[in-house]
Amino acid sequence: RYNFRGFRWLQAMIFAIEEINSSPTLLPNMTLGYRIFDTCNTVSKALEATLSFVAQNKIDSLNLDEFCNCSEHIPSTIAVVGATGSGISTAVANLLGLFYIPQVSYASSSRLLSNKNQFKSFLRTIPNDEHQATAMADIIEYFRWNWVGTIAADDDYGRPGIEKFREEAEERDICIDFSELISQYSDEEEIQQVVEVIQNSTARVIVVFSSGPDLEPLIKEIVRRNITGKIWLASEAWASSSLIAMPEFFRVIGSTIGFALKAGQIPGFREFLQKVHPKKSNNNGFAKEFWEETFNCYLPDGSKNSPASTSFHKGHEEGLGAGNGTSAFRPPCTGDENITSVETPYMDYTHLRISYNVYLAVYSIAHALQDIYTCTPGKGLFTNGSCADIKKVEAWQVLKHLRHLNFTNNMGEQVDFDEFGDLVGNYSIINWHLSPEDGSVVFEEVGHYNVYAKKGERLFINENKILWGGFSKEVPFSNCSRDCLPGTRKGIIEGEPTCCFECVDCPDGEYSDETDASACDKCPEDYWSNENHTSCIPKQIEFLAWTEPFGIALTLFAVLGIFLTSFVLGVFTKFRNTPIVKATNRELSYLLLFSLLCCFSSSLFFIGEPQNWTCRLRQPAFGISFVLCISCILVKTNRVLLVFEAKIPTSLHRKWWGLNLQFLLVFLCTFVQIVICVIWLYTAPPSSYRNHELEDEIIFITCHEGSLMALGFLIGYTCLLAAICFFFAFKSRKLPENFNEAKFITFSMLIFFIVWISFIPAYASTYGKFVSAVEVIAILAASFGLLACIFFNKVYIILFKPSRNTIEEVRCSTAAHAFKVAARATLRRSNVSRKRSNSLGGSTGSTPSSSISSKSNHEDPFPLPASAERQRQQQRGCKQKVSFGSGTVTLSLSFEEPQKNAMANRNAKRRNSLEAQNSDDSLMRHRALLPLQ
Repeated sequence: RYNFRGFRWLQAMIFAIEEINSSPTLLPNMTLGYRIFDTCNTVSKALEATLSFVAQNKIDSLNLDEFCNCSEHIPSTIAVVGATGSGISTAVANLLGLFYIPQVSYASSSRLLSNKNQFKSFLRTIPNDEHQATAMADIIEYFRWNWVGTIAADDDYGRPGIEKFREEAEERDICIDFSELISQYSDEEEIQQVVEVIQNSTARVIVVFSSGPDLEPLIKEIVRRNITGKIWLASEAWASSSLIAMPEFFRVIGSTIGFALKAGQIPGFREFLQKVHPKKSNNNGFAKEFWEETFNCYLPDGSKNSPASTSFHKGHEEGLGAGNGTSAFRPPCTGDENITSVETPYMDYTHLRISYNVYLAVYSIAHALQDIYTCTPGKGLFTNGSCADIKKVEAWQVLKHLRHLNFTNNMGEQVDFDEFGDLVGNYSIINWHLSPEDGSVVFEEVGHYNVYAKKGERLFINENKILWGGFSKEVPFSNCSRDCLPGTRKGIIEGEPTCCFECVDCPDGEYSDETDASACDKCPEDYWSNENHTSCIPKQIEFLAWTEPFGIALTLFAVLGIFLTSFVLGVFTKFRNTPIVKATNRELSYLLLFSLLCCFSSSLFFIGEPQNWTCRLRQPAFGISFVLCISCILVKTNRVLLVFEAKIPTSLHRKWWGLNLQFLLVFLCTFVQIVICVIWLYTAPPSSYRNHELEDEIIFITCHEGSLMALGFLIGYTCLLAAICFFFAFKSRKLPENFNEAKFITFSMLIFFIVWISFIPAYASTYGKFVSAVEVIAILAASFGLLACIFFNKVYIILFKPSRNTIEEVRCSTAAHAFKVAARATLRRSNVSRKRSNSLGGSTGSTPSSSISSKSNHEDPFPLPASAERQRQQQRGCKQKVSFGSGTVTLSLSFEEPQKNAMANRNAKRRNSLEAQNSDDSLMRHRALLPLQ
């Protein structure tokens, strides 16, 4: 078929040369000529034409004018315009580079041609394909496609272009499902295989780097099979090709988006195209063929003219070709046909892209010659600033000036070739539409690509202008997998490309707020992912709060403990002069009750949001309070034990166990705990700590104790004192009832140990706010145990059994204890003596007489007279029975009124003098009464 676009490009070259020849300012008094060859879109024909004028140039260099008639001499070729295809230009450039003949191509965009080491004399007025491949990848990324196929012409245009596209696609995570090579010379079987691949592929977007002639066989087969629904991304070489952009192909390739060069303006070119006529174009041998193909007629051979030889060469990739039929099947041409009455690509001058590049290439050569013509000696580009002679100019001199060319074209744009011989230009992005008027394919500009802009700002697309498949506004889907929604991420499928993935939910604590996220982002430390994992929400903050039920319950128990302790303290203060209060060491009891108040109060520091100051205060407050409490119990119990074990109370005992020394011992025991706390607070002070590790979506605000060893010392020292106290309490379990708190202290210490032994595993196994709760429960349980066991019995006697809160009851209790000790000692001595007597002779010995009346299954050996019995009844007294060993011992003691007799007077005075001492000395005083009575 005839290439109408190629003939228009030919006409653009002729028009530019004629315009330059008629210009009074550009190359005045000079005439440019041209010689045009048809490459027939083959390398062999292009090289044949190239060799013809290269040989002519070689002959001219031999200076054979004197041996031949030069009237018919053809001038040397000083520059070549062409060719169209990159493959043909590559072959021609290799040959022209040997002779440094400049070659300016208007359509060869292969990036291989930028290699100046190989193609020394090649220049072009079309942008490098490297930018086009990048623009294709940007478009795919813009529409969020990631699953494409590629087709490339098997030549120096298609292979480098698609290779560059693969590099760009890989950087953007775009996967290629298939990659095929095609050619206009491919046989039918090869075309069938490529079509099968396209038909079976799930990729809807197909990137094609090819020329129109190479792509045409493939498109025809696709149309025959009616494979629709594909989006074609076209390179500049076929995006506006009349071979492909045909109405009958539109249903298959109607969704084409392609690249086109920026259109230029050529004033007067439209009229020039309309003037073409075989009879008027004597120097254009291609006009006859054009006329015959346009009007489907034939011209007699006489009207065909041979092309003239000129100093320019122009080649075409798409051969102009021969007619579809022979003259035998066409009517003769009249010569009066109207060129404007026929719709052909030749007259499509609305967007002059390649035609303008041809026009620009001719003007580039002309301006290089103009620079030579106007060169000033001393400022030239050659040795010592010399200039070339315009009358004897050679091709290599024109090439040097082309490399340094800089001029302004007719559109006001600056034209200069870069170091690679390229002109950097922009692209228009076109979309194929079907014209509603005549049904032809029109190219709607829907955007542009600015190679001068910053990366990320080069591409602009007006989506409202795009029609997919000729009618749809919805962007087609071309991904291997469906988009992953926010809250999920892409998961790799083994054995599949990275673009084929499965959507995996983001794990807890991570989120994705965008579609098709490659990875989920971790939430900040104080945040956690929501239920859908699409955003982060603040983590729930937990601590033992005042307002929660558990915190309220613990607070109420602590307040109850404080109230009960205060009540007991009030009772003891009101009845401070009663025997029971005095017998329990009144001052130490006050201190003990104060320490219990501190114990109950210290538990409140564990409730509420932990602050640095509460964390530093709560453990020392708890530890010191308990040590103070147990120290008081320890000193009181130990003092009673020592006093009752003494034979006769002396002044040394009174001095040694005076009140001041008791408080000193309590202080010393407490001071050790204070020292432990001070060292702890100085070396590793506790602090508030936001714990993120226990539960992912909860922040536990706790106290970091600083040193678990210090906490162990604090509790361990408290337990040590409690153990000592327990030992003394157990040892003093047989003291008089009114003095004997041993069993209650023993119970309290047992409760204390049970609580704190249970506390250790509970403390170690709990976490978060429950750590504080466990410690509060332990403090309250231990405090209630001490308060109840030590004081509740005494408060009960004071309030509800006042008869037992008398001095006589205390004395009877004391005397009973003394009697019990004496009786046991007497019986022990008696048994020893009896055993000794039995061993000596079997005789029975009697024990020394005593004032103790013993009754063991016998009558009382010392009965009292009736008068004495009556006297005893009138006296106040008490009777105690003590069971031990083999019988029951009954003790009867009487305490006469001071007025009855002098002996009672003296005893009463002595008792009163003893009562004036510290109340705790009553222990020793009552011990002393027994021998006196």
